[in-house]
Amino acid sequence: MLLLLFNIGTNSYAIESSHVVEVIPRVAYREVHHVPKYVTGLFNYRGAIVPVIDLCHLIRGTPSQTHLSTRVIMVSYPCKNNTLQYVGLMAERVVKTLNKPKTEFIPSGLQAHEVPYLGEMIMDEKGMIQHIHLERLFINLRQINLLEPEEVKTNDINSY
Repeated sequence: MLLLLFNIGTNSYAIESSHVVEVIPRVAYREVHHVPKYVTGLFNYRGAIVPVIDLCHLIRGTPSQTHLSTRVIMVSYPCKNNTLQYVGLMAERVVKTLNKPKTEFIPSGLQAHEVPYLGEMIMDEKGMIQHIHLERLFINLRQINLLEPEEVKTNDINSY
């Protein structure tokens, strides 16, 4: 499985590249009021209004630092009627990919109900890399009405 790697502070994280549409530089955002602080804002992505989530702020509680390698990872979210909605995920040091089989994912042993999207670990020569489950992150974003609600079937969560 090909993974896109990025950092949140000094820790490494990964998402499956099959969910990534493209990686873009930081852009200007329209501020949105009355949403959680990790919602950076909205911007025009190829004619669509797209929310941007600062993963550093979401997970660590502090905004992403402004570096040349701080990027927005554009991912797609499946909606009703086989359409896609896009979400931007801002993170630091978005510069590498890694190819690892699913069999190398190791459970962390921690169950944090507040952050169900933080998944298993991959051991690498540079340390541990934590997998972020996008389908679980999308559930959280639907709960705060940032994504279109979806008619959830019993096994939809595992089929993404």
